[in-house]
Amino acid sequence: MYDIQKIREDFPILSREVYHHPLVYLDNGATTQKPRQVIEAMVNEYYSVNANVHRGVHFLSQQATELHEASRETVRRFIGARSNSEIIFTRGTTESMNLLAFCFGEAFMKEGDEVIVSTMEHHSNIVPWQLLQKRKGIRIQVIPMNDKGELQLEEYKKLFNEHTKLVSVAHVSNVLGTVNPVREIIRIAHERDIPVAIDGAQGAPHMKVDVQALDADFYAFSGHKIYGPTGVGVLYGKEKLLDAMPPYQGGGEMIQRVSFEKTTFNTLPFKFEAGTPDYVATTGLAKALDYVSAIGMNQIQLHEQELTQYAMQQIRQIPDIHIYGEAEQKDAVISFNVGKIHHLDIGMLLDRLGIAVRTGHHCAEPLMQRLGIEGTVRASFALYNTKTEVDQLIAGLDRIAKMF
Repeated sequence: MYDIQKIREDFPILSREVYHHPLVYLDNGATTQKPRQVIEAMVNEYYSVNANVHRGVHFLSQQATELHEASRETVRRFIGARSNSEIIFTRGTTESMNLLAFCFGEAFMKEGDEVIVSTMEHHSNIVPWQLLQKRKGIRIQVIPMNDKGELQLEEYKKLFNEHTKLVSVAHVSNVLGTVNPVREIIRIAHERDIPVAIDGAQGAPHMKVDVQALDADFYAFSGHKIYGPTGVGVLYGKEKLLDAMPPYQGGGEMIQRVSFEKTTFNTLPFKFEAGTPDYVATTGLAKALDYVSAIGMNQIQLHEQELTQYAMQQIRQIPDIHIYGEAEQKDAVISFNVGKIHHLDIGMLLDRLGIAVRTGHHCAEPLMQRLGIEGTVRASFALYNTKTEVDQLIAGLDRIAKMF
């Protein structure tokens, strides 16, 4: 049984009011709320185990190190990686993608080489490649999409040539909710011996991920979008590729030996983890992954898909509604506009009713240009959202539409 009320009790913030209305939190694509289990684990570590990791010989440091490395093992199991050496802790998906673009670019790309991305990418999977483009003279190729918000795989195949070095695409669009066929995208690239990176920021929170089954070469996700703390994330990479890539930053932890003449670097994954990690946040991340695993990622996906389908049915009843993204495979996100009402006005008016949604371009301006709009209203769902909350959203939109 999916006990939604019991789940909601684990998230204290959901019981608060906003402007004298019960909070309806539908901005989960930006960040999710945190269960008390995550918060309590982090507080407990600060109260009882706090010490810097890896370098201390004293008891607290040893305990903190064990917790930190146990968290790495939790991540490894959660995404089905082969080895803990393939799990790099970062500050989030954005840093993971920047690390990837810099280090992969340094190791494998030169002037004239190409990376393939898609029309629906978040800025964090566009701008790092543009920085590499400016630094090394690479080129960026873009997979087009159809009007339903689905990538055109036949056009994707045409983008490959002798200069292609990497494909980097989103698992799920943060605007359209499109679940991209990443298994097929990877298969097509691997037929041409091209590695593939997956931005899993909107994938890992909503469905079971097995990087070995996907045969992904890289996979990135953030803690705060999967009920964990902010400031922590993961970059998974196949060991062979990570070994060949240079470090991202220099400092403590990522070295073996340092002299003024020469520095040798640490083994994986520490080569990419310069300085003191946020070891309390990694504990929170592991606790969040344990939390969703206990519910079951398949159960969570089923609940969210049912909620998304219900919301799509209901929102179509709003006069003059325009929905962006109606792919066959769609999950947990609905972006829309209502008539000529500005998306910011809709967001502000919904907020006065206690309903939190996102407005703007959602860090996907090239996608907005493809859609011919400035921005949208976005409602994004999580494991704790209910059909009653969807009804409150629809009632609020209906009220706003009548006002205008």
